[in-house]
Amino acid sequence: MYLRRLLDHNVRMTHSVTQPWITTEDESREMMALWPDVFRDFMHGAKISRVMDVDKCITRILQYIIPGGKETRGLTVPYVYRLLTSNDQLTENNIRLTRILEFCVEMLQAHSLFLEDIQNEYYLKLHTDLPNWYRDYNFLSWAIRDDASMLEYSFYYLIEKHFDGKKCCTDLLVTFHDILWKTINNQWVDLKSTNFGTKPRNQDLFTMARYDSIVEYKTSHYSFLLPVIAAMHFAGIKDPEMFKQAETILLEMGRFFQVRDDYMGCFEESEVVGKYNTDIQKGKCTWLVVTALDCATPEQRKILKECYGSSDPEKVERVKQLFIDLKLPDRYSIYEDETYNLLNEFLQQMSPGPLHSFFSDLLGKLYRRDKFEL
Repeated sequence: MYLRRLLDHNVRMTHSVTQPWITTEDESREMMALWPDVFRDFMHGAKISRVMDVDKCITRILQYIIPGGKETRGLTVPYVYRLLTSNDQLTENNIRLTRILEFCVEMLQAHSLFLEDIQNEYYLKLHTDLPNWYRDYNFLSWAIRDDASMLEYSFYYLIEKHFDGKKCCTDLLVTFHDILWKTINNQWVDLKSTNFGTKPRNQDLFTMARYDSIVEYKTSHYSFLLPVIAAMHFAGIKDPEMFKQAETILLEMGRFFQVRDDYMGCFEESEVVGKYNTDIQKGKCTWLVVTALDCATPEQRKILKECYGSSDPEKVERVKQLFIDLKLPDRYSIYEDETYNLLNEFLQQMSPGPLHSFFSDLLGKLYRRDKFEL
């Protein structure tokens, strides 16, 4: 683990806690108050075609994504920006620009989810007026990719329009492009690692190296790294060490988050988690199945080969029972405590700075959480 190696070379440091001057609820209201103006400006400036109702399509997409989103990632941008800048930089215009970056972060996340939705039916809730033939896989794949392309154009347009002429513009465009590219690539890896409905099921795909790659590039980069790095660029941060430290700890936190998400999806009630988990039914590459295969007997591996990736309720329960027999809850508890202590140790040793309190608060929210939505 890179974090472990980095810890061995750092010097123990301490840092006082910085308190944000605005609440999440306040920021969310301010963000949404700006959305109508940004939306109208985008629809007018981007010259969206009215042929074949393209304008109506992009309107439906954006109005669904922004007002209906959770905003967790986007709200990180102004929070971090305030930590990194002096009071004289917190002008009305600069705060407005951080909220535009919020929208861009939310759009990139939605773009990634749209592509992932080719694997499931969540996308249909956006288009409730569609005829039955829309459920045809080939058409659905094309339609989702088309909508995703519109979203990709949208956030690039907003960055170019509102940050043109600023020193951070190129850095922002490169950051969004780089993270989107990594996310798309590892969505493909995730899809190829999924054993839903395939027989015989290829257990060789479930390795910790593959799992770590999927988590780092499909979850950690756009969920944890993107909003922080975007805020750092806009705040004018140039110190490579600050970016290196931020990337190191945020990617580790992203993995910490995803492993717990895998665990809770299997062993917690859907009412507690806030969603119905189908990782077993879909044959997803999760921390649980990778860890199980690492310690399973040949007979137990046969059970996984037969049952993992099946939607049969009895087979799903057999998999869950096998996870219990292999003491995965105990193994997870050990992993969680060890990783939490490691991250805390890194925080104590990292260079002092305004982001220290943010990382510490974020780690506290992740540790033994019942529910922390992204």
